[in-house]
Amino acid sequence: MSKNVKVKRGLKLSFKGEAEKILEEAPVSKNYAIKPPNFYSIVPKTTVKEGAKVLAGDELFYSKYSDQTRFVSPVSGIVKEIVRGAKRKILEIRIEADQEISYKDFGSLDPLSASEKEVKSKVFSSGLGVFLKQRPYDILANAEDSPKAIYVSAFNTAPIVGDLEFILKDKQAHFQTGINVLTRLTEGKVYLGVEANSNSYLKKLENAEIINISGPHPAGNVGTLIHETEPINQGERVWTVGAEDVAIIGELFSTGKYNAERTVAVTGESAKNRKYYKTLIGAEIQSFVGEVEENSRFISGDVLTGEKVEPDNFINFYDNELSIIPEGDNYRMFGWLPFKDNHVHSMSKTSLSWLFPNKKYSVNTNLNGEERALVVTGEMEEVMPLDIYPMELLKACMIGDIEKMENLGIYEVIPEDFALVDYVNTSKIEAQEIIRNGLDLMITEVG
Repeated sequence: MSKNVKVKRGLKLSFKGEAEKILEEAPVSKNYAIKPPNFYSIVPKTTVKEGAKVLAGDELFYSKYSDQTRFVSPVSGIVKEIVRGAKRKILEIRIEADQEISYKDFGSLDPLSASEKEVKSKVFSSGLGVFLKQRPYDILANAEDSPKAIYVSAFNTAPIVGDLEFILKDKQAHFQTGINVLTRLTEGKVYLGVEANSNSYLKKLENAEIINISGPHPAGNVGTLIHETEPINQGERVWTVGAEDVAIIGELFSTGKYNAERTVAVTGESAKNRKYYKTLIGAEIQSFVGEVEENSRFISGDVLTGEKVEPDNFINFYDNELSIIPEGDNYRMFGWLPFKDNHVHSMSKTSLSWLFPNKKYSVNTNLNGEERALVVTGEMEEVMPLDIYPMELLKACMIGDIEKMENLGIYEVIPEDFALVDYVNTSKIEAQEIIRNGLDLMITEVG
């Protein structure tokens, strides 16, 4: 079965710096790191000490609130360092990798012939549960829950990101097995979002309802797919899984090995070697990034939702992109004058860039102004495909009005759904941060 989803509201962003569709094996990283802050809302409790020997798949820590949610090592080696911050908060667990990776054997299992209990037990006991996220709130899935549906998006519409279909082309068998696993975790449907205008091999997969996506960003966001198929009401839960993570789940069920392979697209105008690199989760950025222009911003993730990282740090757990763009630390003389900087992409008709929708523009980190009053302009609504009032929801989050937040759709959104609001909003407010704070309040007060 398939369903067509055509998004009209949104924004197509064409930036310079896409990665060439060339896949290379990244040089072996000497060190790897798992960062507990990558897993929202958990309090980690370590099960290893510095100097301990681990296999790929051995447990490093678990969540204080659920010992069934386990976090495992992507490689075999020695636990080199447990990096702590303020109040002894665990920031990273660094592992010095062996020359040749040794794997813990979890044993293979056919998900279609096994019981639902056996499948769920294997998913969470092997550390695969961290790939499952719950909506609402965008937190890790609870092993005790049964979601009404599970969503996977294999079509990323954000600018200069990796092509998921290209990333998955050599993992089709494991991806299918992963889909089979997901069908055993829900009594509802498993939805798979793919590009409508393509002859993708993903459309031939079994045990998933295909959603053919077309339209501008954020058409490919999981939140958009949920809104167009089975919107979340109070008390309901759905789970979401990253496309490449589905293949990791499938491989463990097929082979018994936790193979934390991650294909990272190096993108952005400041990167000189813009390609796809096959590495492992938590690898050192310097092991694959190549040459980079001076005075550049490193972003783990895409340019709209990613997190700033240092060049000597590690790729974040869920990310398939490393975006490298110029630092916007220069001021544009008389930048407020209309029709002056037409080389800068803008939604405003005061720049002639709107006449050239297919032109690729340079992008940097310049905000082009500072925070201003939040006024009604209609910009937010133009780029928000969800049937909500974005400005009113932001205001409700800012004042902490839980009843209004519920009525305005807080259960349907996560920060990434407001990424374009950040990009186009004249007020320069941090919409994604406001939504995250609102979700924090909902978790604390409502649960």
